[in-house]
Amino acid sequence: MRGWILAIAAAASLFAVPGTASPLQPDRAATRNPASGSFVFTAWEGPGLPVYYQLPDQVTADTPVLFVMHGVNRDADRYRDEWALLARRHGFIAIAPQFGTADFPGSLGYNTGYFTAEDGAPRPPGRWSFAAIEPLFDEARQRFGTKVQRYSIYGHSAGAQFVHRYVLFMAEARIEKAIAANAGWYTMPDRSIAFPYGLGATPVEEAALAAALGKPLTVLLGTADTDRADPDLRKTPEADAQGPHRYARGQAFFAQGEAAAAARGLRFGWTMQRVPGIAHSNAGMAEAAAALIAAR
Repeated sequence: MRGWILAIAAAASLFAVPGTASPLQPDRAATRNPASGSFVFTAWEGPGLPVYYQLPDQVTADTPVLFVMHGVNRDADRYRDEWALLARRHGFIAIAPQFGTADFPGSLGYNTGYFTAEDGAPRPPGRWSFAAIEPLFDEARQRFGTKVQRYSIYGHSAGAQFVHRYVLFMAEARIEKAIAANAGWYTMPDRSIAFPYGLGATPVEEAALAAALGKPLTVLLGTADTDRADPDLRKTPEADAQGPHRYARGQAFFAQGEAAAAARGLRFGWTMQRVPGIAHSNAGMAEAAAALIAAR
């Protein structure tokens, strides 16, 4: 009997998806809490995505869904863990998809949407990194039993880059609340500036930009996120034109969005909120973000 058990375990390991838990080896949070776990999402045109989740103590048809977008280290399990208590406290489902570097290389592949290849050639819209979120929302509703029609999406650092560009690029997304926390640099809502620092030469036309300016996006900024020496802070001339550090750049992004809406006579849906004393910390920003989501 022992031999059969060892053989089955060995076979399972051959088919395990990197970055996900084997069916015989549940991920570390699942061993602590049966409402926490992971699965592989395949119901879209892109490659399979490991997805980590946390459920509240009770899921009903009205339970909200929050996507939590990881940072540059592609550590979705850590982000899920840092949101686990908040999800249970506020009663929402936290879903953290993982965009691995093999399938989504660098900032091109993840936080700028992967809408072009490295040579600049357009990629099919269904394979953009942005394209995973809407079908994953549908799968989450089916898998967990909630029937809500819209979702919230939060990202910190590189995840905040993903979130604010998601708002700009995905005009039809079913967003209830988007929160971009402490992004290192931005795609400004300006079609005269070349991508990735503006919307020039992107599929975002004027109508889509107008829709994006009306979206419920919160630019969430830690007031102590001012470390110019941070090695992960982009220091190109284009990024520095947005400000010397993340705190300044976030304020510049919000101001440009406000000006763009005013110039077009549009309702401006964005808000900006500062988190006093917090530097570049997802855990530090998550508490404030969760309160915004709970108060939606």
